[in-house]
Amino acid sequence: MPQFSGLMLDESSRSKRPYKWQRVLLKVSGEALAGDHTENIDPKVTMAIAREVASVTKLGVEVAIVVGGGNIFRGASWAGCSGLDRSSADYIGMMATVMNAIFLQATMESIGIPTRVQTAFRISEVAEPYIRRRAIRHLEKGRVVIFAAGTGNPFFTTDTAAALRCAESEFVLNLRYAV
Repeated sequence: MPQFSGLMLDESSRSKRPYKWQRVLLKVSGEALAGDHTENIDPKVTMAIAREVASVTKLGVEVAIVVGGGNIFRGASWAGCSGLDRSSADYIGMMATVMNAIFLQATMESIGIPTRVQTAFRISEVAEPYIRRRAIRHLEKGRVVIFAAGTGNPFFTTDTAAALRCAESEFVLNLRYAV
């Protein structure tokens, strides 16, 4: 089971207002979503993440998530194989993050968490494009925002996207959910 390193709320922290962190960003690695690795995505893991996020959002903390895609496809590992160049491999990896984001969104919404997926490139049939002001507005309205497709550029990891989104949207805490 993945380990959650970061915000763990106990009874004493629940009684304090305002909270030290009003807006947090969680980086979920693709490998964490694979759970015991019998499938690409373990629904038990996505539900555990959804429940943890729900408990934090109920406290009034704004939560965004950057999701990785390494459980489905890791671009850097495939570059050079069968003539696949690094840029093309990275774009395929970005698509994997979109699949993970949609799965995570469905899980969260199944337990009543309003969620929006925003992507670094246009895929309007399933997600909004990333627009900083729109993301902030969703957060202010109590919606969880899931950022997918990394930065939208090859040669950059989703960890880079997490740092970038933190800086752009004034997150005060960046947590990581990984194996």
